[in-house]
Amino acid sequence: MKGISSRGNKICFGKYALQALEPAWITSRQIEAGRRAITRNVSRGGKIWVRLFPDKPVTLKSKESRMGSGKGSPEYWVAVVKPGRILYEMHGVKKKIAKKAIEIASSKMPIRTKFIISV
Repeated sequence: MKGISSRGNKICFGKYALQALEPAWITSRQIEAGRRAITRNVSRGGKIWVRLFPDKPVTLKSKESRMGSGKGSPEYWVAVVKPGRILYEMHGVKKKIAKKAIEIASSKMPIRTKFIISV
């Protein structure tokens, strides 16, 4: 089962969740865009959990720099996501509102995702 997430693949806090279906690097900007989309659509109702954290730095060197002199400086941060990983969870809203909010957050992600409900 190489590449399938074994950690963070179950709904722990809320009732509704957004689950990744593909492997990817998701940047901190994309995570924040998804969080904002959910928050705005829920409009002060319910609770939201962001279940991923961008803890991997991505470094870049300028194109004009010469070879050597070490690694470049960190440009941005990413979260490594495997299929099955829960990205966002929410609780305290109706199913229709949660589905709409999570679908909008899904459009901000660079991967295919799925709306799931805990049993």
